[in-house]
Amino acid sequence: MWTNWQEHIDPNSTIPPYLLWDMDLKSFDWEKGKNIVVERVIERGLPKDYYTIFRMYGGVEGVREIVKQIKYFRWEQDAAFACMVFEIDKEDMECYKRKQLREALLNS
Repeated sequence: MWTNWQEHIDPNSTIPPYLLWDMDLKSFDWEKGKNIVVERVIERGLPKDYYTIFRMYGGVEGVREIVKQIKYFRWEQDAAFACMVFEIDKEDMECYKRKQLREALLNS
């Protein structure tokens, strides 16, 4: 899906503040907060926001690795979408593993 993402890179693009409404962007650490940034782009971002995170976090492969580390998606559809577009098996995603553990604990 993202084979030509480099053609869409705008070196001046930024993540829109409305995606990180609850963060102080003046002191926000973009490297430490990469999981939340990627999560918010998947949940609410526009196509141009995807290109921005590709530029910021090592291309499609870098973002794919970040997606695998995200511990929680608000909606299951967001996790399913991320699996599909980044070609990730759900079993490789931290949010799926955590959900399975929660369900096992609740059913025990």
